[in-house]
Amino acid sequence: MAEGAKGQQIDLGALSAQQLSQVKKQLDEEVQHLTSSYQNLRTAQQKFRDCITSVKNGVAESVKDRTLLVPLTSSLYVPGQLADTKNVLVDVGTGFYVEKSTDDAQKFYNAKIDELGKNIKELENIVNGKANNLRVIEEVLRQKVLANQQQGGQASAGSS
Repeated sequence: MAEGAKGQQIDLGALSAQQLSQVKKQLDEEVQHLTSSYQNLRTAQQKFRDCITSVKNGVAESVKDRTLLVPLTSSLYVPGQLADTKNVLVDVGTGFYVEKSTDDAQKFYNAKIDELGKNIKELENIVNGKANNLRVIEEVLRQKVLANQQQGGQASAGSS
């Protein structure tokens, strides 16, 4: 038995090989999409970790009077100097920036990392469930194909 898209139970034995192939294809696509989403969440989590590192190391008193490169675009940087080592601008989403102390910025990013961690755990459970369903469907499909081949072999042997 495998769970369908709406949570109902489907008797896999009652489905034809073609129907099982369709269900398998759909589950393959779902698992692929969820795996991609999982990787995107992991990437976002790492970016927030990088932000914490930048706040800790890049906004310290030791770099206050040194020249650093300021990004204007993804490929254009200009030289600049750090004006404030106690406060930073934090991108809180959809193009909005909020000035926060370095401690508050680190707390903000840690909260984001924790939130993503919870989402990643939930997504792992979903992916594992779908992967288990996929394995069950593949096994039932394999058994049906073998049964069809044996029936075809017996029918041709009986007609000889």
